[in-house]
This record gives sequence, C-alpha cells and structure tokens, in this order.
Amino acid sequence: MLNIKSNFIKPIGIAYIAILMISVGGCKKSFLNPPVQGALPASQVYNSEAGATQGINAIYADLRVWAETAFPALAIESMGGDEVQKGSTPGDSPAIGYYHTFTQTGAETGFDDTFWDGEYTCISLCNQAIDSIPKINMDNSLKARYIAEAEFVRAYQYFRLVRAYGDVPLRLHYPKSAADYNLPRTPKAQVYAQIELDLTNAANVLPETYSGADIGRATKGAALSLHAKVAMYEAKWTDVLTYTNAVIASGVYSLFPDFEKSFREINENNPEEIFEVQCPNTTSNTAASTSQYSQVQGIAPTYGWGFNVPTSTLVNAFEPGDPRLNATILFAGGTSAEGDAIPALGGGNVDSMYNYKSYVPFSDAILNGTPGAGQDVRVIRYSDVLLMNAEAANETGNTTLALASLEKVRARARGGNSNVLPEVTTTDQGTLRLAIWHERQVELAMESDRFFDVVRQGRGPALFGNRGFKAGKNEVQPIPTDEITLSGGLLKQNPGY
Repeated sequence: MLNIKSNFIKPIGIAYIAILMISVGGCKKSFLNPPVQGALPASQVYNSEAGATQGINAIYADLRVWAETAFPALAIESMGGDEVQKGSTPGDSPAIGYYHTFTQTGAETGFDDTFWDGEYTCISLCNQAIDSIPKINMDNSLKARYIAEAEFVRAYQYFRLVRAYGDVPLRLHYPKSAADYNLPRTPKAQVYAQIELDLTNAANVLPETYSGADIGRATKGAALSLHAKVAMYEAKWTDVLTYTNAVIASGVYSLFPDFEKSFREINENNPEEIFEVQCPNTTSNTAASTSQYSQVQGIAPTYGWGFNVPTSTLVNAFEPGDPRLNATILFAGGTSAEGDAIPALGGGNVDSMYNYKSYVPFSDAILNGTPGAGQDVRVIRYSDVLLMNAEAANETGNTTLALASLEKVRARARGGNSNVLPEVTTTDQGTLRLAIWHERQVELAMESDRFFDVVRQGRGPALFGNRGFKAGKNEVQPIPTDEITLSGGLLKQNPGY
C-alpha cells in the first residue's frame, strides 16, 4: 500500500482494509468484526456480497482510529472552545495547547496533518465502496443500503473537514490516474452541496432501525439529523426545522432518563443515540477495539493521560443545581457515580477536572493496553436534534415549538427536581436565542461542538478573543503545511496563517 499524504489520496486497497478489520469474536457489535484476510487487490474484494460487506465494515472500523477520535481530532475540533484546556503537564505534547491559544500554524506534526489525512483516508474508503459496489452481483436492497451507508460516512467526513478548514478538495471517486491525485480546494458552498446530496440519498434508502449485530450502523434518522446539523451551519433554518421535525415524528428516538448513565458503556446505542462510533470491547476478542478516545482524556496517571480537560468557564456555565454539572465533569478528589475514587491533585495527578462523558469505570478490562477502548464516541444525540429544532423554530418565528423542544431537554436534565432549571418562558426572539445557545453549551459540553457553535454564532472574538482568537483567521484551521508542499503549491493557505 502506498503511504501518500492525503490530497495525493492514499490509493487504499484491501491491504489497508485488512488492517482495519477485526477478527470474529463474541462482541455484540459483530458487524465490525469481519474475518481478516490476506492483502488482496481491491478488485478481488469488491467482486462479491461478502467482499462488499468487508469494505463497508472497514469504513466503520476506520471511524474509531487515532486520527478520528484521539489527539488530532481533539486538537482540531475541541481545543479551541472555552470549555476545555490542554491538561496534563506543560511539557507533555505541548502542541495540543497551541490550538487553545490559537498559535497553531499548520506545521504541528501529528495534529492538523494527521486529522486531514485521517478524514481523507476514510473518504477514500467510502469512494472505493461507492464506485465498486454497484458493479457487484448481489442482493439489490443490500447493495443500495451499503452504498447509502458509505454516502452517509462520506458526508460526515466532509462535514468535519469543511467545518474545520473551509474550502477543501472535493474528491468523489477513487483515483484512476495520476491526474486524479492532486486536487485544488473546492469552495465550501460546493462541498456543503455535495454533503447535502449524499445525506439526501442516504436518508432515502437507509432503514429507520436495525436489529441484532447490525445495531450501530447508519440509519435514516442519522442521515436526517446530520443533514439538519449541516443545514444549521449554513443558516438554512427552514431545512433544519424540516429535518429535525422528521426525526422527532419518526418516534424512534427518546431522551435517556438518566443523563450521566446515558454515556456509560452498558447503555451504548440507547434510544437517545442517533449515531455513535462503535468501539467493541470484549475480552473474548483478542483484536477488540484499540480506540484511544477515552484513554487520552482519562484520569491521570493510572487510567488515562489527562488531556482535553474541562475549564472553570464550563463549570460556571451551569445553572445552580443543574445535575448535568456532576454528570459532565469528574472532579479530582471526588467519587464517580460508579464508585471510583478520582485521585486528588498530587502524586502524579496534575488535573483538577476530567471529562466524565468519556469516562469508563476503573473495573473495566484494559484491552490491548488501552483503558476505555470500548467506550463508543457519541456523534449525534437526540437532545442535539431537539435543540436544533428549538433554534430553527425560534429563527423562523415559531416560538411555541422552540420553547417546547427546549423544555424537553431541560426537563430530562432536572430529573424530576422542580427546584432547579426553571422552564424558559420568554417569547423575545433574541433572549430565547441566547437561552438555546446556552442550553447547547451545557447539554453538549465536552462533545466537540462548542468551538464550532460559537464560530457559527459570530461570537468568536467576544468569547475567545482573550486567548488570541482573531476574526477573519481563527474561524478555520490552517491547511497543513506538508499538504501544501506535497501539492506543489496547488493548495493555498487560509488567510492569516
């Protein structure tokens, strides 16, 4: 397999797919565990239904790799927000902190370049499936579903790229010749249009639910929910309302009664989880997940590395008595709801707070040397859909619906305690807008949405300026320096970098 950087997209064949795939085991998420085969040309894999299954499963497996969920993703998608800071010691991977102080340049090896490379790697897997599966003689309904699943994931990956970088190269087919490898940046409006087309196509084909080993695959609701989120970033409020109303009306999803428990492994793929990255965790599978999403954010020094930790700004954002505070943040010297004593400061622990949403109990088996390898990564939750619905309703003048959707989220959060989180009743559009934005901040805290929410709201300089955020520059990340070099200068840097 050629190891070419991403705009010179890796021509990924089955050698790479074989690396991603996991041997069969007793995991409930068995669709992620196809048998590993030898390194074969892709043409010898995408020639049967079984080969198509392998290819699609490889796409899902790729979603949990280091570039997608660990340091690179946290640096690019989380670190700019005011809810997190680097964590660990000052000398431990200091480049992560550059993204918090807006001093990154694009030359930080292992961060921008790895994230960019990781997204395009997965896109290449999707393109290979979309190009190849139509030619296979197989069950037509399964064929259509597999293509739709690949379109969903491709849309998700391009959304992550365009949200982070603005204009990005848009590749929709597996490269066939040398001329296909080096592409210029495509205007973000065109990238957004393709994302929306992929999600429309996917929603028209994907089932509403799965059963058994297929639970966790992309669904119609996932495609509609992601489409709503994409439309929200484009300020297409009527579309946001349409897609979120459809998800709500489907009756498939509901808020999990206990906010903290909804993030634990035992409750993965519950009715609130519209799409989450599946990270199998089973001691009977020697090739189980090696996701380091939880490990890098875990309690240092024993159960994790202590990065991407909460800030006092986040603590102060919660209203008095909001149960979500202690369900979002683990405090040093405290005890988790599961009974684990969180180490106090000192003795190697330099962090005063940790991300509770990525936490796994200390009693969990450590697989392949990776604590928390089985913790799924939540991508879209039903509460996010309700808050998008509330925001879209408010922006389109439907105050009654906006208040009702907002109240559903707050009612679950208060957990029956009428003394906290009073119902929002304002009918002033501006005041209600701020209330919905605040609810997004606390409900979705530590889920890599805060930075992008503030940017799309136009509040970057006001909320992040004290850390160096500059308007006209820091709304997007720098294009990785090595990508510009590899392109021969075809890729142009974002302004200000």
